[in-house]
Amino acid sequence: MSQEYGADQIQILEGLEAVRKRPGMYIGSTSSRGLHHLVYEIVDNAVDEALAGYCGCVEVTIHPDNSITVTDDGRGIPVGIQKKAGIPAVEVAFTILHAGGKFGGGGYKVSGGLHGVGASVVNALSHWLEVEIRQDGSVYKQRYERGKTIYPLKVIGQCGPDEHGTTVTFLPDKEIFEETVYDYNILKVRLRETAFLTKNLKIVLQDEREEKHNHVFHYEGGIKEFVNYLNKGKTSLYDHVFYCEGTKDGVYVEIAMQHNDSYTENIYSFVNNINTPEGGTHLAGFKNALTTTLNDYARKNKLLKESEANLSGEDIREGLIAIISIKIEEPQFEGQTKQKLGNSEARGAVDSLLREQLTYYLEQSPGIAKTICDKSILAQRARDAARKARDLTRRKTALENMTLPGKLADCSDRNPENCEIYIVEGDSAGGSAKTARSRNTQAILPLRGKILNVEKARLDKIYANAEIRAMITAFGTGIHEDFEISKLRYHKIIIMTDADVDGAHISTLLLTFLYRFMPELIRQGYVYLAQPPLYKVEKSKRVWYAYSDDELNSILKEIGRDTNNKIQRYKGLGEMDAEQLWETTMDPERRILLRVSINDDTSSEAEVDLTFTTLMGDQVEPRREFIEANAKYVQNLDV
Repeated sequence: MSQEYGADQIQILEGLEAVRKRPGMYIGSTSSRGLHHLVYEIVDNAVDEALAGYCGCVEVTIHPDNSITVTDDGRGIPVGIQKKAGIPAVEVAFTILHAGGKFGGGGYKVSGGLHGVGASVVNALSHWLEVEIRQDGSVYKQRYERGKTIYPLKVIGQCGPDEHGTTVTFLPDKEIFEETVYDYNILKVRLRETAFLTKNLKIVLQDEREEKHNHVFHYEGGIKEFVNYLNKGKTSLYDHVFYCEGTKDGVYVEIAMQHNDSYTENIYSFVNNINTPEGGTHLAGFKNALTTTLNDYARKNKLLKESEANLSGEDIREGLIAIISIKIEEPQFEGQTKQKLGNSEARGAVDSLLREQLTYYLEQSPGIAKTICDKSILAQRARDAARKARDLTRRKTALENMTLPGKLADCSDRNPENCEIYIVEGDSAGGSAKTARSRNTQAILPLRGKILNVEKARLDKIYANAEIRAMITAFGTGIHEDFEISKLRYHKIIIMTDADVDGAHISTLLLTFLYRFMPELIRQGYVYLAQPPLYKVEKSKRVWYAYSDDELNSILKEIGRDTNNKIQRYKGLGEMDAEQLWETTMDPERRILLRVSINDDTSSEAEVDLTFTTLMGDQVEPRREFIEANAKYVQNLDV
């Protein structure tokens, strides 16, 4: 039966109804990511006050019911009547979309947030929200429920004449969000980063729930301290972090950087405190100025011979940690995700400032300049050697299987969406897996021992490693600047190792390689960890498999604990025959796979990088601290 479609079927969503109807359009998703985004929006409003010079402290509190309070000592949201709306300005900010002090009205020169929709979106998606404002000796309050005003703005008390600021408390709406429990660590990472980027701003995070936590983030050195923090676990090549700041063409630029003895570059760029993971014009200006200035210095001081080619940007950025933070009045982002800056004036401002300041720095610090140039020249030579080795790993076409590694048992299906490859530890487990697999869709690549730790190796050594070369060739994508996701031959890359310390170490080595040289495989959800069982329980010719101690106890409780049970603890994959391996770990109908993911919104890229450096780098002390802090979360550890 057809339904009429006419003028009456066109709905008009009034006020904040549109936000509640399509929350994903405003906060990305209604998962954990969107839940935490509510906090960022309110905090960003307070940070805008700090950027304008009016706020010195922001306090964020998680209450036992998972409501959130954000308090700042800024000017306080205006409480006077907004002439056009006929209601107090604070009520406009919380109940009308696209209303705020960020639209050229002179409220803020620079700002982040959701272009002024932050406060109203948080209000719309909260079960309830209360705002208190301290201003001109009075304390004002208003309450909203699911975006609707409950009572007019009223004075509820007095405060000191010099007291000012805003307090917002809200409870996320269970009708909107899939989960409403806040993760302290996710908020900690984001707020620490915000404090680094806003020097002198103090941010306090408190958790009043059962596991009480408290952190204070306050960095007078700003992004210089951010570089020091990210350098934990690495050895710096020179003592001081290079830092420069200045304003060019109305763009305020801050840059901090330092080289270390690692072989990877880590550059993070921000615009008005918003992370721009895809870079943009400000990052392009930084790279151009750095490359030109270093080459000019190396030529002028004869550190590069006349016969030698210029250093590439990659050579110079090897082992570099850098933060580029700019403040600009009207940022133009490419796409709605704000991941790439498009303002042309930002490139010129960063380029000009860095050339000027870095040239002076190098002239004044010849020892540091020579250290940077020497490392870059070594990187250049290694890159040339890597280029030659790289050619050996390239598959000319997907059909020329002769170039595939000999130990790969490939699958017969040629549609990558149907295909998966198991990276298996050892020849014994590899043999069982080859017998057990479904030959049509499952490929097996056994690795011999532990692969190279890429955290401690240059590109030429990586290409020379037989096990890594086998993976690169099998996957088909190439690595590093040659990486092409469209050439991926398997849409599931499954790491299958023993459930012991050695197996965990091998998994970590493999994940380090993938994260450093093929991160898109992880970002697009193609990487998995197999979960082999820890126990096999037999009773009266029936068999159960347990994947954890809790599951084992549950099985024994169900079938009874007696001597007739033969409980086998699997020490490794090699102890299973092909049939057992198939039914427990490889059968798509019954297996358990863990997808490896990087959630850019809730897990800062800088923090992910720091974790890999801590686990796989040269420094022992940061690794010990990490293990001590996280040991309580480990289950089923088999030493």
